Amino acid sequence: MEDTSNKATLRPQEIPDTFISLEEHEPTGFSSKEFILEKARAACTPGSLSSSLRRLLPVLDWLPQYSPRTQLLGDVISGLLVGIVAIPQSISYSLLANQDPIYGIYTNFFCNIIYAAAATSRHASVGSFGVLCLMVGQSVTRHLHSPSNGTEGCDRSCYAITVALSLSFLVGLYQVQIILLGVLQMGFVAVYLSEPLLSGFVTGSSLTIITSQMKYLLGLKTPRRDGVGSFVLTWVDIFSSIHNTNICDLLTSLVALAVIVPVKELNERYKARMKAPFPIELLVVIVATVISHYFDFERRYHSAVCGDIPTGFRTPTVPDTSLFPSLALDAVPIAVIGFAMTVSLAEIFGKKHGYAVSANQEMIAIGLCNLIPSFFYCFASSAALTKTLLKESTGSQTQLSGLVTSLVLLLVLLWIAPLFYSLQTSILGVVTIVNLRGGLRKFRDTPAMWRLSRLDAVVWWVTMLCSTLVTTEIGLLVGVCFALLCVILRTQRPRATLLGRVSHREVYEDQAAYKQLSSVANVKIFRFECSLYYANKDYFKAVLYQKTGLNPVLHRTHTSTDRGSRGAGFGCLKQARRAGKVPEGACAPSPDMHTLILDCGAMQFIDTAGLSVLKETHHDYQELGVQVLLANCNPSIRQRLREGGWAASSHSHPQKKSCWRELWLGNAGTRDCCK
Repeated sequence: MEDTSNKATLRPQEIPDTFISLEEHEPTGFSSKEFILEKARAACTPGSLSSSLRRLLPVLDWLPQYSPRTQLLGDVISGLLVGIVAIPQSISYSLLANQDPIYGIYTNFFCNIIYAAAATSRHASVGSFGVLCLMVGQSVTRHLHSPSNGTEGCDRSCYAITVALSLSFLVGLYQVQIILLGVLQMGFVAVYLSEPLLSGFVTGSSLTIITSQMKYLLGLKTPRRDGVGSFVLTWVDIFSSIHNTNICDLLTSLVALAVIVPVKELNERYKARMKAPFPIELLVVIVATVISHYFDFERRYHSAVCGDIPTGFRTPTVPDTSLFPSLALDAVPIAVIGFAMTVSLAEIFGKKHGYAVSANQEMIAIGLCNLIPSFFYCFASSAALTKTLLKESTGSQTQLSGLVTSLVLLLVLLWIAPLFYSLQTSILGVVTIVNLRGGLRKFRDTPAMWRLSRLDAVVWWVTMLCSTLVTTEIGLLVGVCFALLCVILRTQRPRATLLGRVSHREVYEDQAAYKQLSSVANVKIFRFECSLYYANKDYFKAVLYQKTGLNPVLHRTHTSTDRGSRGAGFGCLKQARRAGKVPEGACAPSPDMHTLILDCGAMQFIDTAGLSVLKETHHDYQELGVQVLLANCNPSIRQRLREGGWAASSHSHPQKKSCWRELWLGNAGTRDCCK
């Protein structure tokens, strides 16, 4: 219903016949099979093979254009610092995934290489991620406690990594399906995981991770809980075993926290002045390892240590297909969260630095980062927030910094790893907890979120609480379902207004929101700010009757009784309201309205139920002598109305035919059409 102020208003008689008789092209489209075949034919042409390879491996595009003079220094410094931080994180997150420390280093080493070749993001850092490690650890624990927990000639550690790499293969396999969707340009699936949902999930998972690490900080030997209520049960185990606290582990944990947390806070506060953050975690790990070794904490105080960490690489292996049926469901939320986190971080830093990120290519990259490394004793991975922030803040220019990070980890794999034998697991627990501060800080954002959007705040709290108190997988599922329910609720009772004219212009706005709007005599202009479908069709009729003040049911009730019997008329109104036929807010019929205009500009679609309601509305008002016109209908709605027979029934007033067509197309002024 809106026009620009400088656009001339054409009366129906001034519009050429060729414009009025405008016909639309018949809608065309491909079936799914034709669409896939078309994509395949386009990809197999000789000229497109090389471009397809460059799309699959973006490194072939940016590496020939690499400028060592302007980019190399930043990439090297950033890669070295991320590699230094990745050393303690790789070891600590291995424990979170219920694996030996060496496998966390494997995961970060291979993923950085693959992601550098396949990603479009210049700043995202892929590797072990706390939330995914927690989910992997929960799945591994379930299989270790199952009756068939092991294979012939395979101990606990061997079986744990077998489960983890099989799970990683399944995650990659699911993401290969996402790769297919990426080839078909269907990366839009990422939008179904909203920011409040992901934020609440990460915060809830962070609380679960902190709970799982508390036993390491206290040196307790409590079992690892899994399943519904594991958060509460773990705390029950901790408090019931608190008298067995290892004093050595507790003291070292407190000292490490007292050193790491203030330095990390200073790094964040003065990051604009510092060329690189101080690597306090690595320094604490080195000092703690040296002290533990020379004071023999393992033998004298029975402190838990990392133990032997082998060097070199193991022979590639094939995932155990017999585990696939039991891991199939576990892999789904890991695949979804890994993809969502990677794409989200890639897009955030792409926008910040002004370059394009392809969600479809990121789908391909993260799928390869899980599928290929599963043959090299790696568990599931995704982009990690802490390392990505560090990478971006230390001057990374391209994914060459990821290759530098892999070189640092290669040195650890070949020579340095055995030196961490005496490192206490309590120190690793401290490193893990400190890196979860970002997730816990989301609690401070909830008041602002509540003021901005209460539904988003409720989605955050529901997802966070379910992820914490139930399980991470169920929490994610509940969060997605609840977020979709909120979308439905928003469309079920949308905003509906009566429009008035702005001064002498052909612009119409909400009469309740703006002052000094003029209404058109004997005309009501009604805007329904949502698509019309089965869930809100009844609300559409109710609010239409309330806003216009003319209810056909109420009108028939009045005309069927004696006009002189005022009491009988009100009795029928009360009876109709009790029967639910008349909305509570409906008024008595207004004799002044002869035209009702429905502004459909906010409607994206109309389903069969919505079309039926429009037909009912048109028929009911027509019986009262009130003409119903539609305005600002988009092409898809016009097509649906034509197919549903609305156009033929609406042309019953020949004197308004051309006017109705112009309202349909959104061209004619309301004043001209409703004289």
